[in-house]
Amino acid sequence: MMISAIDTVEIEKSKTHIIVQIIEYVHNAVVTKTIIKKITGNITVSSFDAGEVLKEKTYPFDNYIQIIDGTALITINRKEFSLRLGEGIVIPAHAAHSFNANEQFKMISTIIKSGYED
Repeated sequence: MMISAIDTVEIEKSKTHIIVQIIEYVHNAVVTKTIIKKITGNITVSSFDAGEVLKEKTYPFDNYIQIIDGTALITINRKEFSLRLGEGIVIPAHAAHSFNANEQFKMISTIIKSGYED
C-alpha cells in the first residue's frame, strides 16, 4: 500500500541546508517537501521508498528532475531512462511520464510555469 505525503510549507529562507537531508525515506511511501512554491513555478524534493511507483501523468510545463540520492527509473513518452546520483533530465511539457523506484531514491523537481503564455 503506497502512502503519499506532501508538505507544502516552503523551507526557511536565508538558511543553509543540505538538500539530501531535507527529506527522509518513509517505508512504503513517496514523500514530497516544498522548497519554493510560486505562481510562476515551484521546486520540490521527493523521496521514494523501494518498490514505489508514481503512475503516468502529464503537466503543461517543462519539469527538470535531478537525482540527489539513489537511482530512479523514469519513463517519458514510453522511453525509459535510468538516472543515477547527480544526473538530471527535462521532462517536456505535455509529455506522459512516470517514476519507478527499483531502489530508494531522492530527487529535486523544478517546474517553470512562465513562458507558456503564447
